[in-house]
Amino acid sequence: MNKYESILVFRPDMEDDAREALLERFKGIIAAHGTVESVDDWGKKRLAYEIEKLQEGYYYLLTFDADHTLPTELERNYKISDQVIRYNIIRKDA
Repeated sequence: MNKYESILVFRPDMEDDAREALLERFKGIIAAHGTVESVDDWGKKRLAYEIEKLQEGYYYLLTFDADHTLPTELERNYKISDQVIRYNIIRKDA
């Protein structure tokens, strides 16, 4: 098992329930292949530059342990979601 961090930026115009449901879906994917250590809600923040004519985004930091194959699957799911405007997955040194 490797340790990973993933930063997600959701569209700022999402309803709270929809945002929580999408976050739970991603946490479920992680839980199926590993364990979720923590989820930090950073809230709505101004973007460094405009993305898709948006100036703000809703940020989350997920910390998890998983097999080396999970980041590829997680990235695939991030890409097909229209509500995710940016993401990053990094492997932490153990």
